[in-house]
Amino acid sequence: MNTAGSVRIVVADDEPLIRKGIVSVLEEAGFDVVAEAGDATDLVRKASAHKPDVVIADIQMPPDRTDDGLRAAQQIRATRPQVGVVILSQYLEAAYALKLVGDRAEGVGYLLKQRVSDLALFTEAVRRVARGGSALDPEVVARMVARPRTDGPLQDLTPRERDVLALMAEGRSNAAIAARLVVTVGAVENHVSGIFDKLGLRREPDDHRRVLAVLRYLER
Repeated sequence: MNTAGSVRIVVADDEPLIRKGIVSVLEEAGFDVVAEAGDATDLVRKASAHKPDVVIADIQMPPDRTDDGLRAAQQIRATRPQVGVVILSQYLEAAYALKLVGDRAEGVGYLLKQRVSDLALFTEAVRRVARGGSALDPEVVARMVARPRTDGPLQDLTPRERDVLALMAEGRSNAAIAARLVVTVGAVENHVSGIFDKLGLRREPDDHRRVLAVLRYLER
């Protein structure tokens, strides 16, 4: 398990001031920024050359300025699956989050770009991804959970179960959920069990599989 000081990071953003700001935040938090990139092609090249633990990339970068950062991240995940990826997006797009996660929730983060200014949230998300966890933006998850549905088991969840489900989809452990909601871990375990029963999801001890199962349900 990495500590902040041993986590090697490549940062990619085509806006130099924004990129420098992200680098400054990370270095202040004790991370080791080993390279910077200004476009998707350079990101892939530097990820290969510097072998970072995590790459952090804007979703929209040259050459096409569409989802080049996302596609570069997917390429890096395919060739170096041990590298964690945090994608920053200007806009709230749950579909991008699901596309990034794919069939493997380990080592993935998707955050709104504005989260960089929330130092505690941003750096904690990077640490979680570096440890092989997942970190999905709370607003993305909230939109997915709150999406209007006319029927289905999601309607049967209690307000507290919805709170727990949202935190599960962010990638948080039962202990972290308990701390956030100020309840016992046992209470969270009971809520998780109830959620799985109501949604027809298999009980899985592995947090990554649990997140993946929840996301797969929420995208339907």
